[in-house]
Amino acid sequence: MTDAGPFTEDVVRQITRHMNDDHAADCLTICRALGGRPEATAARMTGMDADGIDFAVTDGGAEHHVRIPFGERLTSRPQVRHEVVRMTEEARAALRA
Repeated sequence: MTDAGPFTEDVVRQITRHMNDDHAADCLTICRALGGRPEATAARMTGMDADGIDFAVTDGGAEHHVRIPFGERLTSRPQVRHEVVRMTEEARAALRA
């Protein structure tokens, strides 16, 4: 049996649901600024692992996969919140520039 680490399917499902239900605007901001999709009109989180976060992004009338790496490899669930907040703040600053 392999070690699933802190990000089991259930944990990823919970984080994904929370991001899509409560932080949809942040998902879009992150994908526009950090995901190389400045013209995106929608984004939803589709998954994650210890190294990055995955989104389905609507841009140009089509859906695209966007993966954004975390600043470091995450080893615990509490790090996810910290990293997503960091990404959101970085994305907001980039879009203001």
